[in-house]
Amino acid sequence: MPSTPFSGVVLAGGASTRMGRDKALIRLGDGMTLVEGVAAALRTAGATEVLVVGGHQNALAALGLQYVPDRFPGEGPLGGIVTALGAASQPCVAVLACDHVTPSAAGVSLVVEALGSCDVAIPVVAGRRQTLHAAWRREARHKLLGRFLDGARSVRQGIEGLATVEVQSAHEDWFQDADTPDELPNHHHGGSGQ
Repeated sequence: MPSTPFSGVVLAGGASTRMGRDKALIRLGDGMTLVEGVAAALRTAGATEVLVVGGHQNALAALGLQYVPDRFPGEGPLGGIVTALGAASQPCVAVLACDHVTPSAAGVSLVVEALGSCDVAIPVVAGRRQTLHAAWRREARHKLLGRFLDGARSVRQGIEGLATVEVQSAHEDWFQDADTPDELPNHHHGGSGQ
């Protein structure tokens, strides 16, 4: 568990167009929805609060999750991160997408501990930055909002010029996400999708 107190936020406002249904609410073999699995990893890592930005408020509330409306719905993950940093109570905020199929408390702890005084700590796996599994300094919100208002929509555009630490010792399994039904674990078993 990180020694730094931190807020945990799950981004659940994506359109899920390639999945064909709301990714956050897809149930995996263990009976948990994707969003519940990510929230559980944040809690296990020691988050003092877990918020969910965007998505279906009633469905998330029924799962016992704390919903925060996305200030910029339909505008991509950067707006969700700006919303997350505005809603979080701790100076350090771990923000993960809802579609991680094997979320790990160890992965969360790794980025939180790496943040230090930087604006953002981003894991790098096989040369690729995992920007939707990062720890943020809450004060970075003002810079991100400025970039967002200037037209940036991708997280990569938003973090240009920010004090960024790359975390290299991450395990690639922690960042497996699902954008299509084929990327879900056990998708070949059929199932009704309930």
